[in-house]
Amino acid sequence: MASENISVAGLAGRYATALFELADETKSLDAVSADLARLRALVEGSADMARFVRSPVFSRDEQGKAIAAILERLGVSQLTKNFIGLLAQKRRLFALQGIVAAFDALVAARKGETSASVTSAKPLNPAQRAALQAALKSSIKREIRMTESVDPSLLGGLVVKVGSRQIDSSLKSKLARLERAMKGA
Repeated sequence: MASENISVAGLAGRYATALFELADETKSLDAVSADLARLRALVEGSADMARFVRSPVFSRDEQGKAIAAILERLGVSQLTKNFIGLLAQKRRLFALQGIVAAFDALVAARKGETSASVTSAKPLNPAQRAALQAALKSSIKREIRMTESVDPSLLGGLVVKVGSRQIDSSLKSKLARLERAMKGA
């Protein structure tokens, strides 16, 4: 069972666990994981899409029809279509990002990987990505599954989250610490 490997809590955790167990049963964990990664990229890459999944303004039918059309264009598996359709029907699309994160954590635990979230001021190039992944792997002694995001407000550096630990080496936080030190706070 998924819940034996890792604990995921709340609404997102319950939905993610149900999807994980269905995908595991049907031997489609990799396909569903890839589908959810594409859907996450779409939501994170489009302010309109993010607003659409979070907004209570859209009716159940509007969300259902729109998300079905989006999933059709993405070419996702039938299990993913059914699951996301259920989320729309139950008015739970607002929890999609949390569900995807919890699902990824369950898949990573199954594969013996540790999830790491990396936020950088600009996209990492392949050499930087490989070096960071190697450094994290040697530090944690496990395979690393990295998810990356870009936040230009960091100015430079990285914010790396692994489990409950966070390493913030961004220029933004260094400047904030320097400002606090100069104020004597």
